[in-house]
Amino acid sequence: MLHASGLEKRYGNRRALGAVSFDVDPHGFLVITGPNGSGKSTLLRLCAGLAVPTGGELRIDVARERVGFLAHEALVYRELTALENLDLYGRLYRVEERRERIGMLLERFGLWDARHKRAGAYSRGMLQRLALCRVLLHEPALLVLDEPHSGLDDEGLHLLERELAERREDVTVVVATHEPERVLPFATSRLALG
Repeated sequence: MLHASGLEKRYGNRRALGAVSFDVDPHGFLVITGPNGSGKSTLLRLCAGLAVPTGGELRIDVARERVGFLAHEALVYRELTALENLDLYGRLYRVEERRERIGMLLERFGLWDARHKRAGAYSRGMLQRLALCRVLLHEPALLVLDEPHSGLDDEGLHLLERELAERREDVTVVVATHEPERVLPFATSRLALG
């Protein structure tokens, strides 16, 4: 599914990621760890197709519209409600039976009762749950997750872990985290950045 060999990313003279190599098989689960500034987020942006490498090789065997990317920011419109946000993304991704999928995800992530509230009124944890709904809405084949546990309370953590457990046979996952112990039960490979 993913193959990287000597993968590098530079911004001018600054090296954001240097000489990384890894392979992730279909339905694999790669856990990326490392200190702040080691290039985790840069690597995820490369895997999601949002940045272009400046060196080495990166092959991603999945169409770009089949990638679900969770960034540090929720990437939702704060002036829109949860329903409006997901409907917008559903239209962009041409999700079939969009309303049913949106309802199911909001219910699964405990946001159904807050579906008519503007995202700007959500707590950090609720925004993270909404972002996870957005990421899963179009049934991606590749999930690229940057610190998915960030801001989640115990219930939110349980919901995320349930989703990962249920989807592990159907998707390939690349996750960067400062809490690797939370995802190690799912891991098929690890990459430590320096």
